[in-house]
Amino acid sequence: MAPQREWLEHDFYKDLGVASDASAEEIKKAYRKLARELHPDANPGDPEAEERFKRVSEAHSVLSDPEKRKEYDETRAMFAGGRFRGGNGFPGGFGGGGTTYTTGGADFDLGDLFGGTGGSGGIGDLFEGLFNRGGGTQRTSTASRPRRGKDLETETTLSFKDAALGTTVPLRVTSPSPCTTCHGSGAKPGTSPRVCPRCNGSGFVSRNQGAFGFSEPCQDCQGTGSRIDDPCTDCSGTGVKVRARTINVRIPAGVEDGQRIRLAGQGEAGRRGAPSGDLYVVVHVTPHKYFTRSGNDLRVTLPVRFSELVLGATVSVPTLDGSVGVKIPPHTTDGRTLRVRGRGVPKRSGGAGDLLVTLKVAVPDKLDEAALEAMRAYDKAERESGFDPRADWGR
Repeated sequence: MAPQREWLEHDFYKDLGVASDASAEEIKKAYRKLARELHPDANPGDPEAEERFKRVSEAHSVLSDPEKRKEYDETRAMFAGGRFRGGNGFPGGFGGGGTTYTTGGADFDLGDLFGGTGGSGGIGDLFEGLFNRGGGTQRTSTASRPRRGKDLETETTLSFKDAALGTTVPLRVTSPSPCTTCHGSGAKPGTSPRVCPRCNGSGFVSRNQGAFGFSEPCQDCQGTGSRIDDPCTDCSGTGVKVRARTINVRIPAGVEDGQRIRLAGQGEAGRRGAPSGDLYVVVHVTPHKYFTRSGNDLRVTLPVRFSELVLGATVSVPTLDGSVGVKIPPHTTDGRTLRVRGRGVPKRSGGAGDLLVTLKVAVPDKLDEAALEAMRAYDKAERESGFDPRADWGR
């Protein structure tokens, strides 16, 4: 329930400034605009811009994923539909005490239910702990589990050749990362977090109210199961700091425009030593002057002389890593495509695609008198031989 609880507390559409029925392209466009404006490198020393940058990144990571977006919409629709409707209106903070909810016509206050205000208890914790009659700490709460860092996304632009053959690029990423002072533990160097004595490390405490037993997040450790008596001064006990870092990313051969590459564990750092999220790199590929791609095959249009088609020739054709000689058979027609095996884009499974060479007659802008005279002689000889390319037209 932890992600769903966070979803109820944030309106990702509002964070990106788009409508709830916005298309994937509109969401991407809004995110890129805001990411450029709010990036910490463009707003040094501005904590408000930094916080908004984190919220925008989180919103995009959910709304850009069709499955996550569907789950997000369904979760919020369920609570907006009236089964659980906050007195302060939806969307709002489902954060706990002081908010009255209506179910079946009867009002109740979450603060009364959970015994006071504050803390990390929310509507998600209501479902996680409600009717836990056994009391005790047998069940493991999501609140006491390590909180994995969020996934991040960045972009890079490659040349056509680098995308086809593969390359290594340095990427500068500004994001929450493990604190280098406490190594992500949140505790001052030389000390360690200790098990919370109130909940015995479960993150939850139990109490009875009437005929029911309830479990609620431990107020002493905020549901984490551990206490930090002497927090790290650099990260204030979170184990995380926003910093800029450079990552050398290996781009595999054959990557295509718009493709996302996942770098496991390179996203936002988890809290108090929890696993980091992943970093997704969206690759943009610049067009090539000569080549286009068709899967793993390369396509190129090669200008040739008419005489080379008629008489046959061996011509040099460019490739991604040099050139290759291609034989044109005599009497080849204009527009014919010749296939050169294994000179295309490398395949992940080994080998490479093919190079497809389409021949196109190039007509000279002008000829000197000798060439024109030779062309007239050829035209005459061709007519006298009886060749007529339009002989069947009009019949």
